[in-house]
Amino acid sequence: MAPFGELLRTTVPDARVIVPTHPGFAGTPPQAGLDSIAALARHYDRLLEKEHIHDVTVIGNSIGGWTAAEMAALRSPRVGRVVLVNAVGLDVPEQPLSDVSGLTPQRLAALSFHDPARIPLDPDRPGPDLSALRTYTGMRMIDPALRDRLAGIDVPTHVVWGASDGIAPAAYGRAYADAIPGARFTLLPDAGHLPQLEAPERLRTAVLVR
Repeated sequence: MAPFGELLRTTVPDARVIVPTHPGFAGTPPQAGLDSIAALARHYDRLLEKEHIHDVTVIGNSIGGWTAAEMAALRSPRVGRVVLVNAVGLDVPEQPLSDVSGLTPQRLAALSFHDPARIPLDPDRPGPDLSALRTYTGMRMIDPALRDRLAGIDVPTHVVWGASDGIAPAAYGRAYADAIPGARFTLLPDAGHLPQLEAPERLRTAVLVR
């Protein structure tokens, strides 16, 4: 997400762009009590309150999208808008998520990208942090109670989806948007689960649409 954050900074130079690392990811120490995505959302809301930051547009991809959705569901005055990019967390029985645990890097890339050849495998680039994911999600990647919380979201919500996502298909994304009152849905062609890597300029355009 860091390169996409830089793209937003250059596009909206007056904006303050914060790209956090979830505690426990990228070698950072875990924090006591942060054992679910809902807890992580409350953690970020408290940080925004501590810094006196209000009316934030929260953008998240995958479990970050789930976290953004949970932040919106808190109905906090600090969150003014959310953009959910190929988010997970919603239980859609007719469109189950792919299980990424135990996949080879090649298979994971095939599920993640519209054109894996354009994003060559880098042995030095870390893959999914399964230990941290397990802490927050138990590797289920869904919360059956999330749908009820999504129904209470009352801030503008834009659900943006890479059409070629092999982890969370487009129909799953449409179900996500349908679960949130008044949510807008945008499908990005020629992009997969990580549009910020595969189609950053088009994702930027979608993010800036209000």
